[in-house]
Amino acid sequence: MSTPAELRTALADRLAEDGTLTEREWDSAARAVPRELFVGTYFAPVAGSVPTSYRPVRQGEPGWLAGIYDDQTLVTQLDGRIGPEDTAGETVTGIPSSSSTLPSVVLRMWQQLGAEAGHRVLEIGTGTGYSTALGAHRLGDAGLTSIEYDPAVGAAAAAAIRTAGFSPRLIIGDGLRGDPDGGQYDRLIATCSVRYVPLSWLHQVKPGGRILVTLSGWSYANALVLLDVTGPGEATGRFLTGQTGFMIARTHDRPPRPTLDLLPGKERPTRIDPAKLDSWTGAWVAQLAAPGAIRMGVGAQQILWDLATGSQARTAPDPTGGWTVTQRGPVSLWDQVEQTVETWQAAGEPHQDRFGITVSAAGQRVWLGTEDGPGWDLPV
Repeated sequence: MSTPAELRTALADRLAEDGTLTEREWDSAARAVPRELFVGTYFAPVAGSVPTSYRPVRQGEPGWLAGIYDDQTLVTQLDGRIGPEDTAGETVTGIPSSSSTLPSVVLRMWQQLGAEAGHRVLEIGTGTGYSTALGAHRLGDAGLTSIEYDPAVGAAAAAAIRTAGFSPRLIIGDGLRGDPDGGQYDRLIATCSVRYVPLSWLHQVKPGGRILVTLSGWSYANALVLLDVTGPGEATGRFLTGQTGFMIARTHDRPPRPTLDLLPGKERPTRIDPAKLDSWTGAWVAQLAAPGAIRMGVGAQQILWDLATGSQARTAPDPTGGWTVTQRGPVSLWDQVEQTVETWQAAGEPHQDRFGITVSAAGQRVWLGTEDGPGWDLPV
């Protein structure tokens, strides 16, 4: 059986070989920080379960340590309250609310942020504390402040971080409000997603600094963006390559909703293939078009439901080989999505790295190609 140190070295070797680890300092952090300190127990998804169910994996069980050093996300909490220790060994269902993200994603993001020794860095979302420990190893304890929303999660992370030998500044609170004591930071990194960039961040990161965050929405489509802060409350940035997703911050998450009843409405042919919304970028483009809606369904049978107005849209195949859409309510959801998807298709269906964002007190606008290109306002 391999030791934790051997497994940690093997993981770092794999990440170096595949091009994830490109900087010596972060390679050193990956080899030094023991992930098993931060994930004593975790949930493993049960293959083929619909909806997804999870089984608890506890310390010392067969496969526990190997799972920790797989390059995978480890779910550590469901529904904001259920941990693996809260189950009696049975499988459970729920929505993941805290996790230890793939080591490859965490390390890639730290490198994309461009954080260096001497920088003051604010991390939003301590989570298990593994990412925080990596940052403290690279930046030093004095250079890092990390904020966690959930007190229980934060307490467990603090204990693990201390055990690993680090002592960065840790705060329990709403990270979307920034550092409650204020201050100016050189960098900000978020390990949760948000619907828009919180204004407090734009005032706590100094001009010339950077913010790395995943933008998401109520359809849970994600896009990672690196912003350069150009002035107090102002920034511009480009979305990055790859597919990076995080759980949405609890204060940005969609509100509780009743059971959806599909009601009659106006029917017409649709000009786009509804299955376009199943791709990584297609789902995100649709979310830009209808930021107040959630998306359900798959393939030719998509459902959009606007939580504020109750508006609905649903698609279905028709006998001619095309598709129809039925819409109801004050917001014509599919009209908005259809127009935006057609704009994206006219540009060649590019990945998110062809998009950018401009942020100011006037609003937050995502654009395609250049700032004067087609754009969509975020729900600030």
